[in-house]
Amino acid sequence: MSTTTTTTLLTTAPVAVSLCANTTQTDAAPGIAALSTGGYKFPGIPKIDDPYKKRKWQLEHMAGAFRVFARKGFTEGTSGHISVRDPVDPTTFWINPLGKHFGMLKASDMVQIDEHGQVIGGNKTAVNAAGFMIHSAIHKARPDIHAACHTHSPAGKAWSAFGRPLDMINQDSCNFYGIQAVYEAFGGVVLGAEEGVRIAEALGPKGRAIVLQNHGLLTAGGTVDEAAYLFTCMERTCEVQLMVEGAGLPKKLIGEKEAAFTSSVNADPETLYTEFQPDFEYEIWMSNGELSKGL
Repeated sequence: MSTTTTTTLLTTAPVAVSLCANTTQTDAAPGIAALSTGGYKFPGIPKIDDPYKKRKWQLEHMAGAFRVFARKGFTEGTSGHISVRDPVDPTTFWINPLGKHFGMLKASDMVQIDEHGQVIGGNKTAVNAAGFMIHSAIHKARPDIHAACHTHSPAGKAWSAFGRPLDMINQDSCNFYGIQAVYEAFGGVVLGAEEGVRIAEALGPKGRAIVLQNHGLLTAGGTVDEAAYLFTCMERTCEVQLMVEGAGLPKKLIGEKEAAFTSSVNADPETLYTEFQPDFEYEIWMSNGELSKGL
């Protein structure tokens, strides 16, 4: 099977291309501090030194991310998965059980698997084979990535048919400036290790969001909160771009300088983590005690 996973600089020109492997965001990254005011510091990502406590915290947030995805309509049969690298044994990761609705998941439902795809901890049950192939390749290739999200969300599936990255057409689109890529091939259901490796290669050394052509979206981050917020934002951005494309009118694209600045403020890990908290806390409130902040 012939595949194309080239990564070239994403510009604001109408021709859409993929992520440049050596693209970096602007050095100035004020982050969440620039977005809050009033004399009080807004809390960001908590520092947790104990790896067992960090595991508990991550699994609660992972369960919350699934419930957010369920509420937003990202479910499709048994498809879709989120993975979180284990802080106790970083060569392993946690993933959701096969065939359980996102909206029912709790931290105790998550499954720990090793680099060979064998269940070694947590909920002793089967996991999605394609999910393992994709997520294991990404975690191996990118030590900085501790969580990855992939579902067959409606707008993501629709936009993936174009095999194009998102254009910089609004403020939220700028969250993906310099971090998005396109996997320009479809090899069917990902049941072979080589397909997962090619997806990881297309994501590149800096990418955190990728359009899987004729498939859907995948996002990644240093926390599951970051990866999950990027996914919800990317899905909505695909939906908006489809609306714009459907209007058939000329687009006004945001300039590279402005897109880079907006990304530096809105798309750093602390800010993306914080952006996810309202949805997560809503799910805690709605869960009747099944979810917690994990701290």
